[in-house]
Amino acid sequence: MIAFRTDDREVHPPHRWPDYRSTRLRAPSLPRVPWIHSPTESTGPNFASHAPATREADLTARHSGAPLGERILVTGRLCDEDGRPLGGQLVEIWQANAAGRYAHRSDQHAAPLDPNFDGVGRCLTDADGRYRFVTIKPGAYPWQNHANAWRPAHIHFSVFGPAFATRLVTQMYFPGDPLLELDPIFRSVPEPARERLVARFDLAETRADWALGYRFDVVLRGRDATPRGL
Repeated sequence: MIAFRTDDREVHPPHRWPDYRSTRLRAPSLPRVPWIHSPTESTGPNFASHAPATREADLTARHSGAPLGERILVTGRLCDEDGRPLGGQLVEIWQANAAGRYAHRSDQHAAPLDPNFDGVGRCLTDADGRYRFVTIKPGAYPWQNHANAWRPAHIHFSVFGPAFATRLVTQMYFPGDPLLELDPIFRSVPEPARERLVARFDLAETRADWALGYRFDVVLRGRDATPRGL
């Protein structure tokens, strides 16, 4: 059984953030109860026997045509709280299309759906803890949290790590986005940890004449952890 250090409270956003309207309703009202990790939380899951198909990491090659928008490469390295690479771990992403709309029935934003883009992907990290996705840059979209509220372009990540206790659900943002400082979800993360949610443009990952590259490294738990998303 693996013992994990407690998450650093200065890294992650509070459960209740008044500027993010829905947290007023869903945030717990009672003190947190410490939970000692049992084998259920500290072992597994193991995804090696159910590895995703290679095509699941390319969100642009699922249909008969190419999706609209700017093609990008998103890559990074998954590490544990001590900086060791985590291989064979499941990384899942989901996102809006280039017009800022999710391919989901609950999204009724008045932007077009893209028949060649479903916005979900997954892969396993390699032996060095690296993952790689081919996708398109998502668009911003209105979300009615406050007057003239727009979510900055972002990609949702779910990363399991070596155990259920290390699972992280977060969001990756893009550098230079003017909406970041106006977004209550991004601003709920304490400084300077919130900058860990912003991917870095990476020329080395860029494929000439085809797609720009972005790097988003993920650290599970500990002082240098990637913050979770509210």
